[in-house]
Amino acid sequence: MGACSPGQRYKHKLEKELASGVRYDSLFMGLSLGMTSEDFYEHCWDLNRDSLVRQGSANMSVQYDLNEELDYPATMNFYPIFYENRIIEMPVRFIYNGWTPWNKDLAASQLALDVKRWYEEVYGKGFITVSHPRNGDAYTKINGNRRITIYVENDLYVWAIFTDMLHESKQDSLTTANQK
Repeated sequence: MGACSPGQRYKHKLEKELASGVRYDSLFMGLSLGMTSEDFYEHCWDLNRDSLVRQGSANMSVQYDLNEELDYPATMNFYPIFYENRIIEMPVRFIYNGWTPWNKDLAASQLALDVKRWYEEVYGKGFITVSHPRNGDAYTKINGNRRITIYVENDLYVWAIFTDMLHESKQDSLTTANQK
């Protein structure tokens, strides 16, 4: 496998993990892939009541303040993608709170490495570098059905996307079947 391209390593890892039949649905803060929308809203309401989260930007996300997890204080905003009333994907947007264009220590490229380090502590080592179709290099890790991808959007923001690959595989199969 040493001579494999990043794309080949990714494809091999994806096939191996999906074939394992193991499910990893845990996200963060008690949220999980497959959670119903009602359970998501109720859980976030409880987190808000306990002052752990609040309304995110433009009241379109949930905001969580990261004070100790990363090298510098940051904010994460998240809101799931539902399919048939269940979470299939959780996009999470990060920003260092003190970001300025001239402070390279707080640039998104540094934030991406910081998020990757934190996620390695939480979800385990094994992130590989792949080429993201729109944003250049990205870090991705696949465990069973769960894929985590971290990439830089611009100088300001970093995204971490949690995806249920079993759902994505089913959608790919349906799309392929419908095209025949």
